[in-house]
Amino acid sequence: MANNTLFRKHIAIPQDHGSWVFILSPLLIGIFAGGTFTPASLSLVIAAMAAFMLRQPAATLIKIYSGRRSRNELLPARFWFLIYAAVALTALMGLILNGFGDLLYLAVPGIAIFAWHLWLVSKREERRQVGVEIIATGVLSLAAPAAYWVGIGHYDPAGWWLWGLVWLQSAASIVYAYLRLEQREQAGGQERREMWKRGWRAALYTSFNLASVLILGLIHVLPSLLFLPYLLQWGETMWGITHPAAGWKPTRIGIRQLIVSTLWTVLFILTWR
Repeated sequence: MANNTLFRKHIAIPQDHGSWVFILSPLLIGIFAGGTFTPASLSLVIAAMAAFMLRQPAATLIKIYSGRRSRNELLPARFWFLIYAAVALTALMGLILNGFGDLLYLAVPGIAIFAWHLWLVSKREERRQVGVEIIATGVLSLAAPAAYWVGIGHYDPAGWWLWGLVWLQSAASIVYAYLRLEQREQAGGQERREMWKRGWRAALYTSFNLASVLILGLIHVLPSLLFLPYLLQWGETMWGITHPAAGWKPTRIGIRQLIVSTLWTVLFILTWR
């Protein structure tokens, strides 16, 4: 009976399933770019995932204290908050013992954004905060250079390229996701001019990403084929702008986004090497 009381899925596991890719993608990219998976790499993965999972019970606690949720959920929310916090701290100790204590500096912006998110939750203003979500994915993207540095065993400036490149993709993905969700409420048969008027921001993000990576590849700053994953995302965005998701369920949009992001991650890993 105690297990049934403590394990409540909406408290223990993040419910915005599309957000998982924003932590898994940078971790995988950093690990493969680093070329090795060490005990310190395992500690980093555990710490990053525990910190990511911590957001759900923390937000639930804020909702309970602000009267948005029943106090019957207080015990499981506290339980999972403490579990994830303990796991994260233990994994961080593993990083420190393996000589990677400097990586803790990367947690500073994460703590600030986390506090900002919880403040928005307390004000009932956490939904549809595109700017906050883009900044938050920038913090999650720090997992890429962290995993890379742990993999190679030392600091290397190339890690910052990984961070910026992953963040660019995540930001464009968020903007595109909001466009697709907005399209659900629109009537079919729109004029092409109206489609582009609504989708200009998504088109701008992906076009900037593709052009930047392509140029940097041509002048040999980045791998020459690294533009391919960005070409995939650009093509998906152009298709989505001209084929509105009128009447689509959010699940359908989320699954398509997940497939594209997964393919993007695989292509990035292959072309970076």
